[in-house]
Amino acid sequence: MPFHPLSRRAFLAASALATMALAGCSSPDSTDAPVEVPPSPDAIENGVADALTAALAYEGTDCSPIGTASALFVAAGWHVFEGLYELDMHTYRTEPGLAADVPVQISEIEYEVTLRENPLFSDGTPVTVTDVCNAFARNMANDLYGSFLSFIDKVTVKDEQTIRITLNSPMGILLKERLALVRVFPAALPDEALSTLPIGSGPWRYESIDGADGGALSFVPNEHYTGSFPATCKRMVWSVILDDKKRTEALQNREVLCMEAAPEVLADQITESGATVEYVPGFNAPFLMFNCLKEPFDNPRVRQALLYAIDVDNLIARCVGGHGRPCTSLLPDYFRGYHRAATVYSYDPEKARALLAEAEVEELALTLRCNDNWVSDLAAAIKEDWEAVGVAVTVQPQATEALFADLSEVPAKGEELPFDVVLSPGDPTCFGNDPDLIMSWWYGDNVWTRARSCWATSPEFKQLSRMLTRARTTDDENEQQDLWNLCFDLIAAEAPLYPLFHRETATAYYAPNLEGYDPISATGLLLLGTTPMEEATTL
Repeated sequence: MPFHPLSRRAFLAASALATMALAGCSSPDSTDAPVEVPPSPDAIENGVADALTAALAYEGTDCSPIGTASALFVAAGWHVFEGLYELDMHTYRTEPGLAADVPVQISEIEYEVTLRENPLFSDGTPVTVTDVCNAFARNMANDLYGSFLSFIDKVTVKDEQTIRITLNSPMGILLKERLALVRVFPAALPDEALSTLPIGSGPWRYESIDGADGGALSFVPNEHYTGSFPATCKRMVWSVILDDKKRTEALQNREVLCMEAAPEVLADQITESGATVEYVPGFNAPFLMFNCLKEPFDNPRVRQALLYAIDVDNLIARCVGGHGRPCTSLLPDYFRGYHRAATVYSYDPEKARALLAEAEVEELALTLRCNDNWVSDLAAAIKEDWEAVGVAVTVQPQATEALFADLSEVPAKGEELPFDVVLSPGDPTCFGNDPDLIMSWWYGDNVWTRARSCWATSPEFKQLSRMLTRARTTDDENEQQDLWNLCFDLIAAEAPLYPLFHRETATAYYAPNLEGYDPISATGLLLLGTTPMEEATTL
C-alpha cells in the first residue's frame, strides 16, 4: 500500500503518532482524486503582486534534469519540468502529469502510458513520446538515478501518443511513484543547454540561472503550459543565500516572501517581523558517513562506537531548538514502512569505549569533514562527545561541492579515499518517500556505496542488495515489510552511513501574502499554485 504522510495541517491536528501512522497507511491512492486547480492570474480580480520571491538555503551549479541531486535544482525542477506522474510533495500521492491516466498493465512486466492531450514545452514545441523515451534512457544511464530505475529494462514508443515500459521484473505497488522521478525535456536539446538553461513543459520556465551563493534563479511563466498548476504572477525569483542570518534578513526586509531552512535560533526574530515559522515533520537528517575501506573505520564496531558516543538529545536541544527526533531506524517512526531497528544508537559512552576496546583501537585520531552550513554546529558538539571517549578530533568545514569533490570517484584497487568521517545533511524524500527509494539512495549500487562510503565491496552490501530486490518485486505487502525490516536491521548494524536524527523542516513565510501556500516536509520550496498578494507591502 503506498505511503501518504499527513499534510502539515493534518499532522498538526493529529493527537498521537499512532493515529498518524494509521492514517498514513490507510490513505487511498490519489490518482483518481480530483486535482485542486488554482486560479490563473486573469481569474484573480486584483491584489496580485508582480513577483513571487523566495530565499533558498542550498546552492547548485548544474541545472540539468538528468540525475540531479542538487536540493536547489530538484526543487526548481518541480516548477520547470513535468514527469509522466507527479508526486504531491504534501502527501506523496501520485497524480498524472504528462500521462493522461494510470499505467495500463499489458503483462506481468509490461505497461503502457498514454500522454495527455497536447502538452507543450515552453518554446511552443510539442512534447512527444520520443522526448519521454529519451528522458528515461538518459536517466537510466545516470549513476544516481540509474539505481532508482534499475527495475526498468527499456522504455519504447508504441505510437504517437503512447509509450511502452518493459520491466526487468515485477515492480508491484511502487511503479507510478518511481516513474515520477524522471523529468521530461526536449530530446533535441543540446547537453550544453541542458546544463545552462534547460526548458521543460512545467508552468514556469527559466529566465536566468545563477545557483551560486549570492546568485538567483529567475523564472517567467510558460505561456504554453497545459497542466493543472499555471503560473500565478509575472515572475518568480529565488535568491540563493546560504548564510542563515543573511537569509533571515532578506525575509525580515521583505526582499523575499518565503524562505526555506528557517534557523531555530532566529525564530523569535522572524515572528516579530510578522512572518510565520512552520515546522513540518519529515526525513531531513544529518548523517555520518564512514570511509569503509580505511582502518579502523572498516570495522563496524568502530562505526558503532562513534555513534553510541554521541549525545543526540543534546544535539537536538542545543543545535535545532528541540525540533528533531533521535533515530531509532533509518526511517522516522511516522513513515510508512517504519521498523525499529535491532540496533538503536542511544547515548552510551561506556558502550562506545567497550566497542573501541573490542576492536583493539587505541588513541584514535580522526578528521571530521562537514558542510559549512547548519551541521557545522553539530560538528562542534560531536567533537566534544568523541573526545570524551578518548578520540582526538579535527573538524574540517567545507562547502558542499568541495566536501564531495574528491569522494565521488571509485578508488583504484588498494587505494583509499582521502577522508575519515563526513557529517552532512541529507533528504532523499525530495525524490519520493517509499522505503525502497530511501534505501536505494544511500545504499544502492551507486556513487554513495561504490565511491563515497566505499561499502559496496562488503558482503553485507551484497546481502542488502538481494533483499531490496526481493522486496521490490513482491506484491505481498507482508513479505515486503519483513524484507524491509531485515534491511533496516542490517543497515543499522553496519552503519556505513547513518542518520543521527530526523529534523523538522522549518519554513518561514508571510502567510497573508502567499495565497494557497503550504510548506512541505522535504528540502526545497514548492510554490506551485501559490499566488503572491500585494497586501504584503502593507503589513
